[in-house]
Amino acid sequence: MKRNQVVLMMAFLTLFIFTGCNAQKNVPIFSKVVYEGNDDVYNENPLEADEFYNPILQGTYPDPAIARKGDDYYLVASSFAMFPGVPIFHSKDLVNWTQIGHVLDRKSQLKVYDAGISGGVYAPDIRYNPHNDTFYMITTQFAGGFGNMVVKTKDPMEGWSDPIKLDFQGIDPAIFFDDDGKVYVVHNDAPNRGEELYEGHRVIKIWEYDVENDKVIEGTDKIIVNGGVDLSKKPIWIEAPHIYKKGGLYYLMCAEGGTGGWHSEVIFVSDKPMGPYEPAPSNPILTQRHFPKDRKNKVDWAGHADLVVGPDDKYYGVFLGIRPNDEDRVNTGRETFILPLDWSGKFPVFENGLVPMEPKLEMPEGVENKTGEGEYFPNGNFTYTEDFDSEKLDYRWIGLRGPREDFMEITKNGLKITPFDVNIKEVKPTSTLFHRQQHKDFSFTTTMDYKPKSEDDLAGITALQNEKFNYIFGITKKDKKYYVILERTEKGSSEIIASKEIEFNDELQLKVKAEGDLYKFSYALKEGDFQNLGGTVSGDILSTNVAGGFTGALIGLYATSANDALPKEK
Repeated sequence: MKRNQVVLMMAFLTLFIFTGCNAQKNVPIFSKVVYEGNDDVYNENPLEADEFYNPILQGTYPDPAIARKGDDYYLVASSFAMFPGVPIFHSKDLVNWTQIGHVLDRKSQLKVYDAGISGGVYAPDIRYNPHNDTFYMITTQFAGGFGNMVVKTKDPMEGWSDPIKLDFQGIDPAIFFDDDGKVYVVHNDAPNRGEELYEGHRVIKIWEYDVENDKVIEGTDKIIVNGGVDLSKKPIWIEAPHIYKKGGLYYLMCAEGGTGGWHSEVIFVSDKPMGPYEPAPSNPILTQRHFPKDRKNKVDWAGHADLVVGPDDKYYGVFLGIRPNDEDRVNTGRETFILPLDWSGKFPVFENGLVPMEPKLEMPEGVENKTGEGEYFPNGNFTYTEDFDSEKLDYRWIGLRGPREDFMEITKNGLKITPFDVNIKEVKPTSTLFHRQQHKDFSFTTTMDYKPKSEDDLAGITALQNEKFNYIFGITKKDKKYYVILERTEKGSSEIIASKEIEFNDELQLKVKAEGDLYKFSYALKEGDFQNLGGTVSGDILSTNVAGGFTGALIGLYATSANDALPKEK
């Protein structure tokens, strides 16, 4: 090689190393996260040896459905525009749950890239068909042109098929496999054209289902519930139907009243799967709507349930509920609860589901509480520490509208997030790794190594209810100075709450801490004490009943090269 070629190559390598190192400084590395929950309800109600806490899944895990094959139980929940979608859990005893993944974990199954956070996947149902040894997950995906769809697997531990689009309207589909091998699909729908009587008037439809070709059979559709239990009382939002067979009778259970303060669960019976169905005289069989608003340890909005036979041969129901803070705000979202049922008579009723719910339950006989141990999902107050030193990212970490793998990489120094040219307020995939808020009182702390290059760059954490309601807390650059900033976005309008110029050597810690509705954001330079920025701010914009939609608050590790949150001018 000639001397001038060597000189040229050395110059090129020097330039590459220099620019590469500088480029890497613009990519944040998160080396540690500590999430700690410390709610009074758990401190004041310690568990006895035969007890476990309710809810069983804290944070935004709404619309649960459950299936059983042998001794194995599988539970799924709604995920909306979160990616991957439809978290799936496994248990042997209904107390100790392990997340085994997500049903919709690839782009061919989940096309939510342009959906608002409360778009996407609604109300999944999971069932096992013993006639062909196959699990089915049927749901509605409001994105990607899917609508109602079904995916299948022989083994939920091994992944699911691509979606099969189903040709019917409405939402909340559920599938029922009868003893004789016939299959049916039930779902919520609008009344027939011209027959809508009032706002919130809906119906439940049933179809016969062709299991060989995975489609509803044209012309078999039939309305089996019109409006709800009593049409003369104008019931609203009859939805989330499920069919069960017991004692030769067919039971249709539905949610009624809307997923809010009037939510409830009701049940109907028939001697044929296609009906007609008659309502139970004692409806509702589950609700929390009749009690004082200021009751202690309040659980509300209970409904959207599904039933299964437990390991003790007793029926149990999983359902959603909320636990608002002292300002009656719903920051943890709709969570997954469980209660046993009394089905000693013709109709079932949720045990203690018609009185104010308690935070503890007695375990099924012979079960040991192992929640939080090993792979079992934590429950109650707990501390979760993530060092990002494993090849496999914990399933509780989620993206928004797109795969986590598109922006993140686990390195020897921690989790690297390569920022998208998108900020958290846009309805696009974001370079943000989220953890659910699972307690009213919590802290979320991360260690970050980062040097932004310009005001277009920002990295840190975000507390997010949706794209129009969120906080951003992070580091950016203006001119030649670095700033830590706190921005509040409400109804899509953003305001810098506080900003401060700092001098730091790449690494710092960021923390958000909440006590009910009161949130504080703090930062610490390397080996320094935490300093608050912006004082105490309200968590109102992180509440479902303020921001709207169907999700709970998410706390994210966030990076963007499309930053529009700039420090205040002095």
